[in-house]
Amino acid sequence: MYLRLFINIFLITALLSCNSSSNNDSSFSFKKTGQGIELLDEGDPVFFYQKKKKSPNGDFFFNNYIHPLYSLEGDMLTEEFPEDHFHHRGVFWAWHQIYIGDKNIGDGWIMENISTNVESVNTDRTKDKAQLRTFVLWSSPLYKNGKAFIEEHTSITVFKVNEKYRIIDFKIMLKPLIPDVSIGGSDNEKGYGGFCTRIKCPEDLVFTSETGQVTPQNLQIKAGPWMDFSASFGKKGKLAGLSLLCHPNTPNYVAPWILRQKESMQNIVFPGKDRIKLSADKPLVLYYRIIVHNGNADALDIRKLQAEYEKIN
Repeated sequence: MYLRLFINIFLITALLSCNSSSNNDSSFSFKKTGQGIELLDEGDPVFFYQKKKKSPNGDFFFNNYIHPLYSLEGDMLTEEFPEDHFHHRGVFWAWHQIYIGDKNIGDGWIMENISTNVESVNTDRTKDKAQLRTFVLWSSPLYKNGKAFIEEHTSITVFKVNEKYRIIDFKIMLKPLIPDVSIGGSDNEKGYGGFCTRIKCPEDLVFTSETGQVTPQNLQIKAGPWMDFSASFGKKGKLAGLSLLCHPNTPNYVAPWILRQKESMQNIVFPGKDRIKLSADKPLVLYYRIIVHNGNADALDIRKLQAEYEKIN
C-alpha cells in the first residue's frame, strides 16, 4: 500500500515537473492587470485581452475583446472607442439583434441592455504556443432582471512567430441557457455583425482577397474565405498587414465581407440580417484565424496558409 502511494506521489511530482519545465521553456508570458491580461512573447507585447468592463462615455460598457493587437514590430494595429464609432473596440465579436422569442432584449454591438460577464479566464503556454480561454455569461435587464441566457466559451491560441508572420486562432462557442434564443446582424441590407477588427486605416490601406485587390463597397462583398489588410502601420511608414481567414467549419462559410476604406471596422459577416436560433444540443461554433505579418499581401502565400488552416478539424 505504502509502495503504491509512494509511486503515485512520484508520478504526480514528475508530471508537475514536466509541466513546469514546459512553461519555463516558453518564450510566452501572461501579465495580469486590473483591466485584463496582456500576452507577451520574449517580453514584446502581442495583445491585451480586456476583461473588465470599460466605457468611452459612461453610458455604454464594453469588455471581452482584444485591444491593442500589435504588429510584429510592436506597432499598434487596432483602435479602441474611436470618435467616428465609439462602440468599435479592437478585435471583437458582436451582434445587433439578440432575441428571446419575438422579443428584442438588447444590442450587443453597442452593448445596450446587454452585459457580458467574464466569469473566468484561464491561460496556458508551451514552447510553441500560448492560449487564453474565457467563460462568459450574457445577460440583459430585460430578461428576468439580468439572469444569464447565453454562455460563451472562447479560446484564443497564439503560435510562435516566425520571420514573416504570427498566427492567432479564435474559436468562439455560444450556447443558449434557455429555449428560443436567436442572434443576427444589423437589421438592414448590410447585415453586418459577427467577427470584426477595428484596425487603423492609413491612406494606403489595401484590401486583397484570393481574387486580387478588392475595392470596399457599401454593402456586402463576396470575395472568398480570406482577406488581407495591409498598409503603412509602422511608426516610420513601414508596411505591415493583418490577414483574416475563415475556417470551413464555420456555418456560413464562405462568408461575405463588410469592408471600409476609412473610419470603420472590417467584418466577416455572420449570420447576416436574418437571425439564427441558437441550439443547446449543438452550440454555435465560429472559427477564425488572424495572421499578423510584415510587408503587404505579396509577402506571404495566403492562399497556401488558408489551405493549411482548412485541414485543421
